[in-house]
Amino acid sequence: MTEQRYQYEYIRSPDQDASAPVRHPVVMVGAGPVGMTAALDFARRGVPVVLLDDSNRIGEGSRAICFSKRALEILDRLGAAAWPVAKGVTWQIGKVFWGDDMVYRFDLLPESGHKMPAFINLQQYYLEAHLVERCLAESRIDLRWNNRVVGVDPDADGARIDIETPDGIYRLDADYVIAADGAKSPIRDMLGLAFEGKVFEDRFLIADVRMEADYPTERWFWFDPLFHRGQSALLHRQPDNVWRIDLQLGWDADPVEEVKPENVVPRLRRMLGDRAFELEWVSIYTFQCRRLRRFMHGRVIFVGDAAHQVSPFGARGANSGVEDAENIAWKLSLVLRGEAGPGLLATYEAERGAAADENIRHSTRSTDFITPKGPASIAFRNAVLALSPHAPFAQRMVNSGRLSRPCTYDTELTTADEDEFAGSARLGAPIPDAPLVEEGGNAGWLLDRLSNGFTLINVANGAVPVGPAGVDLLTIGETVTDAAGAFTERFDATPGACYLVRPDQHLCARWRRFDAAKVTAALARAKGHVHG
Repeated sequence: MTEQRYQYEYIRSPDQDASAPVRHPVVMVGAGPVGMTAALDFARRGVPVVLLDDSNRIGEGSRAICFSKRALEILDRLGAAAWPVAKGVTWQIGKVFWGDDMVYRFDLLPESGHKMPAFINLQQYYLEAHLVERCLAESRIDLRWNNRVVGVDPDADGARIDIETPDGIYRLDADYVIAADGAKSPIRDMLGLAFEGKVFEDRFLIADVRMEADYPTERWFWFDPLFHRGQSALLHRQPDNVWRIDLQLGWDADPVEEVKPENVVPRLRRMLGDRAFELEWVSIYTFQCRRLRRFMHGRVIFVGDAAHQVSPFGARGANSGVEDAENIAWKLSLVLRGEAGPGLLATYEAERGAAADENIRHSTRSTDFITPKGPASIAFRNAVLALSPHAPFAQRMVNSGRLSRPCTYDTELTTADEDEFAGSARLGAPIPDAPLVEEGGNAGWLLDRLSNGFTLINVANGAVPVGPAGVDLLTIGETVTDAAGAFTERFDATPGACYLVRPDQHLCARWRRFDAAKVTAALARAKGHVHG
């Protein structure tokens, strides 16, 4: 099978027969992984969403394949992670080769006690098909295929959208429009917006190959391999005996010629030898590190590839887009319910803009290391690789694509520590998961016990705290116990300690002792009432 096609039916909406444009609180444009994640998140928070897609099928080719622990945790909160994790290939070990010699090995999740793996590899079309099923089962999501946005007219209170369908053009009004319409975002063009950043002068070949192979389930990256001298290569396992191969080609490569089978197959043959294989999908890409200067333009908000682009090495594109989706969903939901302060929505841009900048920095550094330009850069890169087997400091400098990690937010929504804390839980970061024992002795997980709203985690110490209205309470040592000690270690937990966790599972405040006034003030701050 050389393609995966999932066809969906265009259904005429009652909105198309209305005498005037119907108004919706949120109109999402783009039913890719980011758009569907956001739609599911809004629905979980009680906000109805109209989700428009200009096609009636899922895209071809595996495209994004590496989904990070954090992205999986977000999908798990939405009830959408079990199938992808079961179907996907779980991995956490990476190896870096120089020529044919391994110079560096890394483990992305060396500790146990996490529900989600470090990464799974799964063809994007599988994830998208699963998310479509989840969206179609959600009554608050109105997913409309073959609905192409051809006009956006923002105003102070929302935007009017012109939508082209097989039955003609109709209009909608939206309180907010979220553009998840990809790297070539038509909405970005309609608003006259442009990316800022850099396109690197190099080209890479992606080939998805179906073959029987006994390679371990690891990420293998080569600098200057014998089968592809002077360039780099990457190998990843996917489900169904499909393998992802990336080959650096150089800027002079002809993108039309290089995707022809008569040119692709000999390159792969030099790498794979006499092994039988079948081409599944081939594409050419260039490294790009670019972003919109602003993600919010009035009531039109950009997420995912529509807002920022990075190179594929490091798996930062789709994963950061899923984090965008979660960030905007909880904040805009509070705004629509009238529960947020005036500054909350602006923090989407502050937090996810900082995350985009961090991803671009890492991606740019990876690109500079993978594709050094000039004799001095090449000499430096090769010296680092030569030292790596012997010197830990050199291993830290090897950069075959820093793998995606969630951003730690440093914003006004976080209350500074009054007390000292150690452990891996950090203010502004997603809290680490930990195994817990439920009542009755069943095994459970910390992240599963958090609500979709704010949660106050309390370590039992006699009296049960009474937190602010609308905050769920989880007491460690009563309803659940930390039998393995992982929670205690990761949170530096002591009896009576309290941790305020945001709806996106980021830690925004903590104290050694419960204080109702301090918790109330921290909650107000986290909702955008920065002087509350």
